[in-house]
Amino acid sequence: MGRLDGKVTAITGGASGIGAGTVRRFVEEGARVLIADLDEEKGTALASELGDAVGFLRTDVSKEQDVADMITDAVDRFGRLDCLFNNAGFGGALGPIESTSVDDYDLTMDVLLKSVFLGLKHVAPVMKAQGSGSIINTASVAGLRPGYAPHLYSVAKSAVIHLTKSVALELGENNIRVNAICPGFIATPLAAGRPDADESQIQQLRESGASSQVLGRVGEPRDIANMALWLASDESEWVTGREHVVDGGFEAGPPWSRWPAFARAERPIRHHRPPDR
Repeated sequence: MGRLDGKVTAITGGASGIGAGTVRRFVEEGARVLIADLDEEKGTALASELGDAVGFLRTDVSKEQDVADMITDAVDRFGRLDCLFNNAGFGGALGPIESTSVDDYDLTMDVLLKSVFLGLKHVAPVMKAQGSGSIINTASVAGLRPGYAPHLYSVAKSAVIHLTKSVALELGENNIRVNAICPGFIATPLAAGRPDADESQIQQLRESGASSQVLGRVGEPRDIANMALWLASDESEWVTGREHVVDGGFEAGPPWSRWPAFARAERPIRHHRPPDR
């Protein structure tokens, strides 16, 4: 018995990185999955590899009609929709605030925030009619604390967390759960800064980033997929409106060995003793 037997999921950005890792993990546990992505080549190849349990639909998550069509396609193809993973994303606008264009702002917010809103909007009627569902939104540790990512990426991910909590309070009355996952540094093309990054470039990221992680390695797509699996399954039926940090301890702070020497020094604590009277 798989943990997702009988369940249907749509995953945006499902052709690569965290999305592809989650598609594979969900299929392992018995789910049927619709991959929604702009990359037709990778998306169709992954769907073909995984067989009849997986379909692909070219989807631009910044376009309302595309998102609406994704929800309709999943239901028409598999008969229902138990989980939506709003996962698609990219790095967004880069550079100082003074040189950020309005066009770059709009595109960043369209892909990272509006897409989540659209997914929530169009899946809600389907899940309300079923009386159940799990919606998972990809946020980031950058949405919890500035300084980890570009300005607008951080702002968008922070808004995703807040939107998650707000909508959870509405949809919970219909037995629909809404949660966010906040990944840390994950070995994906996105982290490499280029969608066409090959395995050797991603391996370089693993090697260069390991020393800054308290558990001695950067994250892998499967680490996030495992959290998504739990949130999609009935095991998390009493969990909603939360941001779940999956970062190998990164947001908590640096490894002990990288703390300042005075903080790691082994010396006795000297207590002041008042004089005898």
